[in-house]
Amino acid sequence: MAEKSILLIIGGGIAAYKSLELIRELSRRQVGTRCILTRAGAQFVTPLSLASLSGQKVHTDLFSLTDETEMGHIELSRSADLVVVAPATADLMGKCANGLANDLASTTLLATDKTVLMAPAMNVRMWQHAAVQRNFATLKADGVEFVGPDDGEMACGEFGPGRMAEPTAIASAIEGLLSRASA
Repeated sequence: MAEKSILLIIGGGIAAYKSLELIRELSRRQVGTRCILTRAGAQFVTPLSLASLSGQKVHTDLFSLTDETEMGHIELSRSADLVVVAPATADLMGKCANGLANDLASTTLLATDKTVLMAPAMNVRMWQHAAVQRNFATLKADGVEFVGPDDGEMACGEFGPGRMAEPTAIASAIEGLLSRASA
């Protein structure tokens, strides 16, 4: 999988810690990673941790003077072979399904011409909510690919669908999509 790269958008949920292992797993598979960290995601993982593992600058701000003078959200959205959202929170899924863009992550998702893979992660009740299921159906109809969510124990102690897929499963889905795009 040499010379392939992804743009990883890390949403704000407890599953954000799995993004660190995902970056490691992708590195083992020779897939480069650039990261966008949402404000909420930064409550769970740090830009320094992501930069250390990816070897790349971590992007956080839509209105960065240095990045946006070069239309950073456009460049980011098109520079990778695949855009991955992990964890894909209800908020990020809702913004993308409804064409809303008020931060770097959502603006980049709307500006991309690449395949998008989402790994949903949220409480079981959130995942089962009619609005989230509507957004999920809309995104699928729009061509967004999904891995998970899995059934399992949640950080809140509940059990059911909504747990983010494991990093190895996400990495395998990424490899499959990258291989399909190369064929």
